[in-house]
Amino acid sequence: MKNVFLTLALCASFSCMAQVFTVGSIDKVNIPMNSNAKVAAISPQGDYLLLTDCTNKGLAKFDLRTNATTTLSNAQSAGYDVKISQDGQTVVYREATFTADHLRHVALQATNVSTGSSQQLLAPTRNLQGVAVEGATAAFVNKGKIRAKGLNAAKADVSAPVLSISNRQLMITKNGKTSVFSPNGTDKSYIWESVSPDGSKALYFVMGHGTYVCNIDGTGLKKIGNMRAPKWWDNNTIVGMMDYDDGEAVYASTIVAADLNGNKQTLTDGSQIAMYPEVSPASGKIAFSTPAGEAYIINVTK
Repeated sequence: MKNVFLTLALCASFSCMAQVFTVGSIDKVNIPMNSNAKVAAISPQGDYLLLTDCTNKGLAKFDLRTNATTTLSNAQSAGYDVKISQDGQTVVYREATFTADHLRHVALQATNVSTGSSQQLLAPTRNLQGVAVEGATAAFVNKGKIRAKGLNAAKADVSAPVLSISNRQLMITKNGKTSVFSPNGTDKSYIWESVSPDGSKALYFVMGHGTYVCNIDGTGLKKIGNMRAPKWWDNNTIVGMMDYDDGEAVYASTIVAADLNGNKQTLTDGSQIAMYPEVSPASGKIAFSTPAGEAYIINVTK
């Protein structure tokens, strides 16, 4: 009971500031029953979800119009940090394998969700640091070096810097060169890194400290709050989760939003343990999942 009251108080404090979104509805998605299911991504057009399990094994496309499910991969890590091309046609994902001596290698795959055709973008490696998709180009950092490949016969074109993680440090790759970025210091551990849609800002989470934004040159450091798993909605707005655990399990979690002007808002009412939001700004949808294997979509406008 103490945990419940604490969670309600924290949610109320997050909600008391100016509104970031107008919430139209929160709808449950009738995904196939699986207590381990988790939303890995939502397409830019908001017409399908990518589903994985709680360990990020496997990847499936769930069509929100027809409720049809198509398996894309059964591999380990396929659901981790999935990327989708801007036209929604190509999914870029990892596939982990293990050698006879138990060494983990990760390959990078791209699959066209309309045709089912697949191509390997990067052969299995032990040094894949980060992946980004810009338009119809997949960019990935391996052993500190960036490579770019066009998707669906498109010409490779990368203009924005690529953020990645190496040995818990935030790295940045610009003009083909990778260096330590870590704006909060190299004594910290970083996770959940991404570049704003216009390429001008970095978003990341510092373990034990919270979510931060800074300019892509490291200046203008600003703490956004303690939300976890942050995602850019647009160049000024961020969506994440506020989750609470007792040391063993998460007992409460809400989806929250904040902007760079200091406005904050809780988007869910706490009736679900809402975790790991995935955003589709063009369609006005925020997808999330629960530890029970349920999926929901928040319909919002700005």
